[in-house]
Amino acid sequence: MTTTGTTTRKQREIEAREQLILDIAARMLLERGYLGMTMDLVADATEYSKGTIYNHFSSKEELLAGLVAHTGMMRQEMFRRAAAFSGRPRERMTAIGAAIDLFVALHPEHFRAEQIVMADSIRHKVSPERQHAFVAAEQGCMEIVGGIVTDALRAGDLTLPDEVAPPALIFGLWTMSYGGHSIIEGKPTLAEMGIPDPHGALRRNQQAVMDGFGWAPLTHEWDYENTRAWVLQEVFPDEARDAGFI
Repeated sequence: MTTTGTTTRKQREIEAREQLILDIAARMLLERGYLGMTMDLVADATEYSKGTIYNHFSSKEELLAGLVAHTGMMRQEMFRRAAAFSGRPRERMTAIGAAIDLFVALHPEHFRAEQIVMADSIRHKVSPERQHAFVAAEQGCMEIVGGIVTDALRAGDLTLPDEVAPPALIFGLWTMSYGGHSIIEGKPTLAEMGIPDPHGALRRNQQAVMDGFGWAPLTHEWDYENTRAWVLQEVFPDEARDAGFI
């Protein structure tokens, strides 16, 4: 029993150290960018030796991939909670949208790290194990969304034309969300371009796509902004407060 307790304590220490490294890397990425984040600086900030850092992550690329995988699993857990919202499938899809908004607000480092890691010049430096980890996290999110679409089809709330398979609809909504948030994060002058509420505009466009496919209830039949507000209060109260959404 003593051995087991010691092993468990040691594992907790390792996990805590790795979490600290990831937290420091996330902050440094936002403050300094990819080029300004070095393993030496990460080691200095954690007060661990550089060798200790390399015991966890063998390179800066591995560290970034580890960060993407870590936050990706956090996003997947938020998706699970959103998908469990008690409502019709389109309400649950609205809950997924709220989860994405919260995730982006709370973890802006994820998109920056992900875009860097996915570049060919960086990705080939990442081990297959790390690549599998962050890809699996994203696929898990897609599967959760796919389950909601399947539920909508089974319930008769959604009927897709023969030329549109469920993965194609999911892909369209996913790319709209990913691209929209990437632009919002990278374009602080959107208000000057006539888009004072880009997040609201993105939500309305996504709802318009679902209306276009006839996914019931349609927006003239249901107040999805009210659904979103309810989701924030009931499913994600702590995260919504931290993000300043409520």
